[in-house]
Amino acid sequence: MAGYSRRTFSRTMAAAGLSTALSNVRILNANDRVRLGFIGLGNRGDQVLDAFLAHKDQEVVAVCDIHQPYVDFASRKAGTSPKQFKDYRRLLELKDVDAVVICTPEHWHALQMIHACQAGKDVYVEKPLSLAVYEGRKMVEAANRHQRVTQVGIHRRSSPFCREAAEIVRSGQLGKITAVRAFHILNEWPRGIGNPPDEDPPAGFDWDAWLGPAPKVKYNRNRTFYRFRWFYDYSGGQLTNFGVHYLDMIQWALGKNAPLAVTAMGAKSAIEDNREIPDTLEVLWMFPDKTLVNFTQINTNAAAAGLEDADIEFRGTKGTLYLKGNGYDIVPEILSPNEVVARTPVDRAIERGYRTGRKPVIEARKAQGSADTAFHARNFLDCVKSRKSCNCDIETGHRSTSTTLIGNIAYKTKSYLEWDAGAEKFTNNQAANRYLRYEYRAPYKLG
Repeated sequence: MAGYSRRTFSRTMAAAGLSTALSNVRILNANDRVRLGFIGLGNRGDQVLDAFLAHKDQEVVAVCDIHQPYVDFASRKAGTSPKQFKDYRRLLELKDVDAVVICTPEHWHALQMIHACQAGKDVYVEKPLSLAVYEGRKMVEAANRHQRVTQVGIHRRSSPFCREAAEIVRSGQLGKITAVRAFHILNEWPRGIGNPPDEDPPAGFDWDAWLGPAPKVKYNRNRTFYRFRWFYDYSGGQLTNFGVHYLDMIQWALGKNAPLAVTAMGAKSAIEDNREIPDTLEVLWMFPDKTLVNFTQINTNAAAAGLEDADIEFRGTKGTLYLKGNGYDIVPEILSPNEVVARTPVDRAIERGYRTGRKPVIEARKAQGSADTAFHARNFLDCVKSRKSCNCDIETGHRSTSTTLIGNIAYKTKSYLEWDAGAEKFTNNQAANRYLRYEYRAPYKLG
């Protein structure tokens, strides 16, 4: 987690020596190494670092985190003796940084991403993109204003088998998609993340810097590092953490960038810890073409969902595509012979399925597991050089993140909400619109 103290925050970006002049940005060719600065190095940051290190045309020249052990570990792993920082603004001052990779908790994403754009850096920013819809829109505006190449870390966008699956859904081979179901299932019962008391932060840990724009509260170890995802001041919970992968895939496959409406129900039903997010949650969206999409979060039972524990089910009138973390299967509907017209390979397989019984049409296309993020890193490096749009640019990432964020708003307000994606507002519940943004703790400002 990268940050800086409130005492120094009020210095302006100009005083920090950051320039937005495009003339100061290095023009890269295909053979150049992309010089990277990493902001946030724990957990997911370490995984993303691995994904970039898999490519020979990058060089890690700077690393930043408020937790020194993370900085030291990343420096050794990079093997390039990178410059080390606790204040991410100091990293952004470096003229030998072409692009930054931001892997901090999402309550820091907007400030760091926007400041990076102002500094003339291209940006890879981890998912979920933002903590609020308004933040995401400001990030899109900053990227456009400063003409930055951006990639949001929704890495399935760069996975070949996901692209293939999305094309199959869009092609109509499964018939009309009437329902899509996504799942996050894990048994954390009974104690979950535990219930530690509030206490003083450990020696050397800058709790104020970790909080940044979030409200000032007493230190609790469950609010730090990976466990921050169970608290709404820093995260949208598992709906945004896992759900953004699923909803992005669903919107991609359906060819839609936003739903028309959303509702949700959930509760902290069984787990005895100090989390704020529910352990059981159902969110339901209506998309154009009358497609119902739902996200099921069950953290009190680990029984498999879908076909062999699929993450997503695309249910069409001719068949169902089950998407997994390492591939997909398609299972045909059993149709009467006069309802089948053999035109496409899937149609012919459906007819075969009718004769021989239910069986996968396409047996699990296998991905390379953790290599998915390396594909996404590869795409970002290529686009930094070519100045083309990335597979999951900031607008795409914002739209998919927004879909999950409004699901949380429906849950918090116990509402059925109609969504105007163009205006990014609810049209039937003005009170719910106040959840589209939040106030930063002084002196932090989004700008």
